[in-house]
Amino acid sequence: MKAINGIEDFNSRIKRILITEEEIKTAIAKAGKDISDSYDGRPILLVSILKGAFVFMADLLRAITVPCEIGFMCAKSYYEGTVSTGVVKITMDLEQDISNYHVIIVEDIIDTGRTLNDVVKMLKARNPLSLKVITLLDKPSRRLVDFVADVSLFTIPDHFVIGYGLDCAEIFRNLPYIAEYTE
Repeated sequence: MKAINGIEDFNSRIKRILITEEEIKTAIAKAGKDISDSYDGRPILLVSILKGAFVFMADLLRAITVPCEIGFMCAKSYYEGTVSTGVVKITMDLEQDISNYHVIIVEDIIDTGRTLNDVVKMLKARNPLSLKVITLLDKPSRRLVDFVADVSLFTIPDHFVIGYGLDCAEIFRNLPYIAEYTE
């Protein structure tokens, strides 16, 4: 295979599959039903944290059976490697006034918790009707701040993971499952 961003062989970087495509689909269907049952008739705004959460949000949105709107933010702490820089930067903010919405932040993974902690504080200051966080993956062993999501679909050990929207240097987002990355 031709080298892509310094990666010689795409498949050799996949150590093992941690969560299958089917397990992800099942968990998202349940989460979509729970959101639909809890928020029926109430104004919902799903907020995806880009880039990693876009795949999760698209599938979650399709699993929700009640009207809802979407918004996007981009908050970065990982830049071109496998270790967090520790600096959270908001590179794209919401355009919507969220004061008339029940906001559900849709995140791909909570690692140190710094990024989401900062985003939650920022959005709470905008006075939404309510604010909850749903994350596809949670790595509580890596937490550096006191933060717990309202809903975590999967809790994983301290592995660097790729797939289903998660990347390493912008590669591997297209995998339909969650895999452990090996250098």
